[in-house]
Amino acid sequence: MRRREFITFIGGAAAWPLAARAQQPAMPVIGFLNTRVPGADPHLLAAFRRGLKETGYVEGENVAIEYRWAYNEYDRLPALAADLVHRQVTVIAAIGSPSAPAAKAATTTIPIVFIIGFDPVEVGLVNSLNRPGGNLTGVTVLGVELGSKRLELLHELVPTANIVATLVNPATPAAETQSTELQTAARTLGLKLHVLHASTERDFDAVFATLLQLGAGGLVVGNDTFFSTRSEQLAALALRHAVPTIFQYRQFVEAGGLMSYGGNLPDNYRLTGVYTGRILKGEKPADLPVQQSTKVELILNLKTARALGINVPMSMLMRVDEVIE
Repeated sequence: MRRREFITFIGGAAAWPLAARAQQPAMPVIGFLNTRVPGADPHLLAAFRRGLKETGYVEGENVAIEYRWAYNEYDRLPALAADLVHRQVTVIAAIGSPSAPAAKAATTTIPIVFIIGFDPVEVGLVNSLNRPGGNLTGVTVLGVELGSKRLELLHELVPTANIVATLVNPATPAAETQSTELQTAARTLGLKLHVLHASTERDFDAVFATLLQLGAGGLVVGNDTFFSTRSEQLAALALRHAVPTIFQYRQFVEAGGLMSYGGNLPDNYRLTGVYTGRILKGEKPADLPVQQSTKVELILNLKTARALGINVPMSMLMRVDEVIE
């Protein structure tokens, strides 16, 4: 081989690794659309990543995640969803009930995996639970459906309270459904129910002032992501104003709230991660049935009950999944 040919051969061989790298498929990108504030619930994000890992995906190794946080300002979600679509992400994980409609409005082609606390068929996200159709599927948390049961539990714990209230975020897609179902349950129990609204932190003080004016003996906090991000504040206000309150998730009771009845949120995030990973592997949202969370837990803070002067009946203590002292 002549010298010139040899140099050409060596130069071409050196370029092979570069060419091979150039031909490798690009790393898939998940658009993570969340109503919350970054860093607020690291255990939930960890659960989502666990679900991804179960399907073989690890952030930074074989998948990238583009995070978009709404900072509890739901009107920011459409622009954030549109930005993810513009960046041509592979799949969108719509976390928090208001995120799903925003993502659906932004694209009809990019797959969307949601986690919501209401019936996705009722609000038009999917055609049916078993056969979603279109580009959306996900996990529905037992939230709105449990509102009536929360009211029953509160009534059992505080049977002398004839006037009660529920706190609803009017900006959430299922606000009207929550209010209607609780009003029906209240009539069945012989209770007078007042519906109070809050969509910002500024509303909380007015809400608890209204509770005192109404003489309400109990409060049911509705199913909403915004309330979940303010668990410590709401638990503290309920205790300060001596209003027996039932919440949706365990985190409220850990923060000093009286009682919670709802699904296991970390497990729902994990399931959302699993579905996201399955779609990255090539499955279609239309073929993945919406998963319905069935795991429900009743948590009671006994210290708060004592502070409110409530004697917890033994019949309830026997049904509680966990007692926090």
